[in-house]
Amino acid sequence: MSFDFLNGASVLITGGTGSFGQAFARTLLEKTEAKKVIVFSRDELKQHEMKIIFGEYKNRIRFFLGDVRDKERLEKAFQGVDYVIHAAALKQVPALEYNPTEAIKTNILGTQNVINAAIDKKVKKVLLISTDKAANPANLYGATKLCAEKLVINSNFYSGIDGTSLSVVRYGNVFGSRGSIIDVIKKQRETGVVTITDKRMTRFWITLEQGVKFVLESLEDMQGGEIFIPKIPSMGIKDLIDVCAPQCELKYIGIRPGEKLHESLITPEEARTTKEFGDYYIIFPDYQEDGWWSESDNYIRGREVPEGFFFASHKNDKWLNEDDLRLFLDSHQ
Repeated sequence: MSFDFLNGASVLITGGTGSFGQAFARTLLEKTEAKKVIVFSRDELKQHEMKIIFGEYKNRIRFFLGDVRDKERLEKAFQGVDYVIHAAALKQVPALEYNPTEAIKTNILGTQNVINAAIDKKVKKVLLISTDKAANPANLYGATKLCAEKLVINSNFYSGIDGTSLSVVRYGNVFGSRGSIIDVIKKQRETGVVTITDKRMTRFWITLEQGVKFVLESLEDMQGGEIFIPKIPSMGIKDLIDVCAPQCELKYIGIRPGEKLHESLITPEEARTTKEFGDYYIIFPDYQEDGWWSESDNYIRGREVPEGFFFASHKNDKWLNEDDLRLFLDSHQ
């Protein structure tokens, strides 16, 4: 994996102490010639721990305490930055249902602050990390991420042709991230009883390593205005539990408020402006006649998806079976 476009560049990651942020920072430091990697987050303890872990790269990594809710702080952090990966978000679904204004302040208004600070400080590119829950959202978290996506894409209107380019990466659940369902199952496994909402439930899955690679590839290719979506496999939640906790009793608790039986990455409405490429899709902007969008030669090779197409976790042609899951889990212990 070679990303020469990052040679000598400064890259800032909001939410940089999270699972994705740490994996992304490590890849930048180990596999690219980025001049500076800036970790922006509000968690001083995690920043301290990262300083120790990444001690050998102390000449190339910087830590910036701050909150995306604070535009003035973002403007200071973005000074001299070439690329921003916006991964900061509140994402625990039940907590956000009970604290809706906090979700709005971070996920929506925080994204607006990132956009405005990036444009004001002449950042080259901003890439938002989004989620499948933004497609036809059923909960507040998904709704805030959908709004964040719309803010990012449509901000290209006033950024201008020669200004900051802004795009989105959207993918599903991440294996190996903190607080994932795997962690929950492992903890419940100790009691001998594992809860399950519905045996029919399916989800999209991607590894941290795959997510980092896809974000880097999208950052290199983006013009501004695209939503990049990887072709990732689906998995049945019951299959996952059977592999992770085969001897445990299953306790069915029913689908929780704001939870879907299946997730989508591309809706039928979005399919109208979607093209398929080798191992990913791109949703192109709806408003292409206003001067800021010009489709590059790289996108001409894309194939329009059929009418009525949608990419949902239960209508996928790629699935993780039990053998795949065992191999994966064994490699991520």
